Amino acid sequence: MQEKISPAGRLEGSIRLPGDKSVSHRYGILASIAEGTSKIHHYSTGADCQSTLSCMRALGVTITRDDAGVVTVEGRGLDGLSKPAAELDAGNSGSTIRMLSGVLAAQNFTSSIGGDASLSRRPMERIMKPLELMGARIEARDGKYPPLTIHGAALKALRYEPPMASAQVKTCVLMGGLFAEGETTVVEKIRTRDHTEVALREFGADITVGGEEITVKGRARLQGRELSVPGDLSSAAFFLVAASILPESRLTIQGVGLNPSRTALLDWLMSAGARIKVVNIQEVSGELTGDLLVTGAPVAGGVIEGATTAALIDEIPVLSVLGAVSTNGLVVKDARELRVKETDRIATVAENMKRMGVAIEVQEDGFRVPGGQKFRAAAVDSFHDHRIAMAFAIAGLTAADTTAVENSEAASVSFPEFYATLRQISQ
Repeated sequence: MQEKISPAGRLEGSIRLPGDKSVSHRYGILASIAEGTSKIHHYSTGADCQSTLSCMRALGVTITRDDAGVVTVEGRGLDGLSKPAAELDAGNSGSTIRMLSGVLAAQNFTSSIGGDASLSRRPMERIMKPLELMGARIEARDGKYPPLTIHGAALKALRYEPPMASAQVKTCVLMGGLFAEGETTVVEKIRTRDHTEVALREFGADITVGGEEITVKGRARLQGRELSVPGDLSSAAFFLVAASILPESRLTIQGVGLNPSRTALLDWLMSAGARIKVVNIQEVSGELTGDLLVTGAPVAGGVIEGATTAALIDEIPVLSVLGAVSTNGLVVKDARELRVKETDRIATVAENMKRMGVAIEVQEDGFRVPGGQKFRAAAVDSFHDHRIAMAFAIAGLTAADTTAVENSEAASVSFPEFYATLRQISQ
C-alpha cells in the first residue's frame, strides 16, 4: 500500500492517541494470569497488542472487546492456562514474544511461539539465557531465532543482571519470577521503563524496587482490575516533532502517558528548543498522564548517547527527521540496538534520508545528520517497519511536493489511525 503525504504549513487542533503499547501488552498478559475479571479501557488498537491478546486467547483465556474499545479479560490465575493447539503467533511483536516467553517457561506443557518474517530475524538469546537459568528448556532456529519451542518447567528464583539495558528482558524475567518459589531479582545498572513494576503493583504482586534492584516474590495471587491505558508517548513523538518543525503549529495531544521512566523524550526535545507545555497532570491506574501543548519553534538539535540512547531508542527514527532540519543537526551514538529492531533502523533511516536528498553519515552504532537541510519529495519505503513509515511521513510534511510512503500499512503495527490523524490536523 502507498500513502501520499502532502506538504503542510502547520499542525493545528487537538488529538487523542491510541493506548500505550508497552502498558497494553503488560495489562493483557497480567490480566490473563490474574484471578477474576479485568476491564481495560483504551487498550492499544495497534496490531502488536492485538497479537498479545490473540496469544492469550490461544492459551485458553476468554477476551472480548466492546464497541467502546473496552477489553474484558476473564483471568485464569497463575496455573490456569491451557496448552495451545498450534504455534502461538506473535506477528511482528517483539514485545509479545519476549514478555510472554517468561509466562510460557513456567507452564506444565510445551509450547511454540513465532511470528512474521521480520520477527523471525530478531535474536532471542537475551531472554533464552535467563529463562534457561530458571529451569526452562528452549529450542530456537539456529540457536537464537524464532520460532521458539519452550519446554515449561517449575521455575527457580533467579538473581539476574541483563548484559544490556532492556525493559523487555526485565519483564520476561519478572514474569517468570511470578511463578517461581522465592524471590526473583533483576539488577539494572541503567534503569529502563518501569511499566512492568507499575502494572505488577496494580494487579497485587509482591514487588519491591530499591536502588538498582527490582524483586518480585513468586506465587502471589494476582487480582483482576479495572484499568485505563494512557495515550502512547512513543506515538506522540511523531506529532511532537512535526509540530515543532512546522513553524505555525499549535497542537494539543490529550491524555498522554507521562511515566517518569519515559519522559526522556520530552526532556530531550525541550533541551533542543521545542516548545512543549505539560498540563492537566493526573494519576490513572498507577501511571501519570497529562496533555501536551506544542507550538512550532526553531530547534537546535543535539546529541543522543549513553543512557539517553537507551531511553529514546524507539524515537530515534523520527528524531533523525528533526535533526536534519535543526540548526546544529543530530548525532546518535551507542545505538547498536537499532540494528536488530523490526528493521536495521540505522540502514533504513539512512536509505530514506538519501532518497529525500538529506545527507547522513552512518557509523556501526549510530549516525550523524548535519542540520540546516531540507527534505525533497520522493518515494520512500517503510521496509515494513512502523516507525520508519511514520517518521518519513513526518519528513514529507516539510517537502515542497507530495511524498509517497511505500508499504505504508506498516504503521498499523502500533497506530492504525496514524495517517487519518495526520490529515485531520495538517493545514
